[in-house]
Amino acid sequence: MRRALVHVLAWLLATGAAVTLSWWGVHTVMAGTAYDPPRALPIAAEAKQESNPPASPTPTPERTATPSASPSPTPRATTARPTPSRSPSPTASGQVRSYDTDGGRAVFDLGRTSATLVSATPGTGWSMQVWKTESWIRVEFSSGADRVSVFCTWHDGPPRVEIGTY
Repeated sequence: MRRALVHVLAWLLATGAAVTLSWWGVHTVMAGTAYDPPRALPIAAEAKQESNPPASPTPTPERTATPSASPSPTPRATTARPTPSRSPSPTASGQVRSYDTDGGRAVFDLGRTSATLVSATPGTGWSMQVWKTESWIRVEFSSGADRVSVFCTWHDGPPRVEIGTY
């Protein structure tokens, strides 16, 4: 009986140590991620936005060069016109613009000299990853081998958004 109790106690200690080590590793990795908390919009503004749909539901992209600083292979890039935001900006720093892609939606607050990511929501069956630096933000939506990146850069002028697929 005493031998079985020692084995159970050793198993519990080893399991506890493994769980603690796993939690610490996951916590360390997740603490370095770049997710901003979502910002709430007034309900009245959302209702008004639904009643006034944008004149052009699908923006017509234009071909441009991609930013040089990206953490993975350079996609084909296009500059997209944002979906107009009918609600007031949650901050006084700039204009809130929403960019719809095949992979999901990215919303940026575009100021005069910088931008912030308001939210990023992957579409059904897509996952998302976010990178941030001092001069650009990249949101990448992925599903299998398909990738859609939304770049917001402001290193050489006012913020601009480019959408690339690869």
